[in-house]
Amino acid sequence: MSSPYRAIFAAPGTKGFSAAGFLGRMPLSMMGIGVVTMVSQLTGRYGLAGALSATLAMSAAVAGPQISRLVDRHGQRRVLRPATLVALAAVAGLLICAQQRLPDWSLFVFAAGAGCVPSVGSMIRARWAEIYRGSPQQLHTAYSWESIVDEVCFIFGPIISIGLSTAWFPEAGPLLAAGFLLVGVYWLTAQRATEPVPHPREQHTGGTALRARGLQVLVVTFVATGAIFGAVDVVTVAFAEEQGHKAAASLVLAVYALGSCLAGAVFGLLRLKGKASARWLVGVCAMAVSMIPLQLAGSLPFLAVALFVAGLAIAPTMVSTMALVEQHVPRTKLTEGMTWTSTGLAVGVALGSSAAGWMVDASGAEAGYAVPAVAGALAAAVAFLGYRRLSGPVPTEGRGEDDRHRTDDDERVA
Repeated sequence: MSSPYRAIFAAPGTKGFSAAGFLGRMPLSMMGIGVVTMVSQLTGRYGLAGALSATLAMSAAVAGPQISRLVDRHGQRRVLRPATLVALAAVAGLLICAQQRLPDWSLFVFAAGAGCVPSVGSMIRARWAEIYRGSPQQLHTAYSWESIVDEVCFIFGPIISIGLSTAWFPEAGPLLAAGFLLVGVYWLTAQRATEPVPHPREQHTGGTALRARGLQVLVVTFVATGAIFGAVDVVTVAFAEEQGHKAAASLVLAVYALGSCLAGAVFGLLRLKGKASARWLVGVCAMAVSMIPLQLAGSLPFLAVALFVAGLAIAPTMVSTMALVEQHVPRTKLTEGMTWTSTGLAVGVALGSSAAGWMVDASGAEAGYAVPAVAGALAAAVAFLGYRRLSGPVPTEGRGEDDRHRTDDDERVA
């Protein structure tokens, strides 16, 4: 690793919780696409597959912030372990119902329960924020590293999930994703030394973190951004099947994530100047523009190149988003605030995957790429409209004294 990345791991315990976070986040890239592959293998119905994936994502969107709010109050270990057991039980029920060809409604019931999955990425970033609070450059590098880890998950997760479900048995991908979640969460919560100190209820003044106006802009924009990701996943699987190489969808999606991974690695090495809000706006617009070439996809090689280029905008935008969350959300609600951005993505993934599934069933895979293009345009529009909330002075209402000093330090570094 280059020296900035090596330096952030000098703090005790950082390697352990980052490694646990990698395992715990693998289901993020494996479960949804695994359900799509499993159901399409068993039934041939992409509409049902997309709707189940959407249900899974919507459930995670509802449960995720509530779990993170409890984590801020009671600590990661006390909350994450029981939440994970609930999610695993629901995944088991979903796989059994699918394998036994039980009625569709039973699949939706268990898909909703499987959404009770902790936002492991938010838990890891909260640990980095606790360690490097007051060191903006190191925290920028740490967030970049975690974006790289996210993208590595998205490189290998779909390959593993789709590959196992197509080559072994349909339920294999989601089953392995559940195993990763179990090991990752229990390994992470066993590491108590780096766990952020919980904040009692009396310190949580002002209600939910979503009351922060800047966070509202980020979440709404990320709904549209998530729709890009959800639609691209579903349509790419269908497009690869139309081309006669369904298993190749995992490789194409891995190239998409590879572009983001490389961009994130470079981004973390930079000593940035200017406002994070400006970098974020450019990133959102770049993601929107990158959806245009997908409309011309006529072959898998062309699609892979187009998705690689599109992926270059993802990780830098995500890193800038986390920096903005830390600026606009009080310290006592940081985990919840980070999870709200994941919630926005999850809602968007639900909408995008569902819309894309119906579009594929109705008009074919190539027409389905219109869905991420529309979602990208909406994301750029919301980002422009809400930019003033993010670029202006950060409100101090509800923020602790250390939060105000930290914001001042961030602005001086910028």
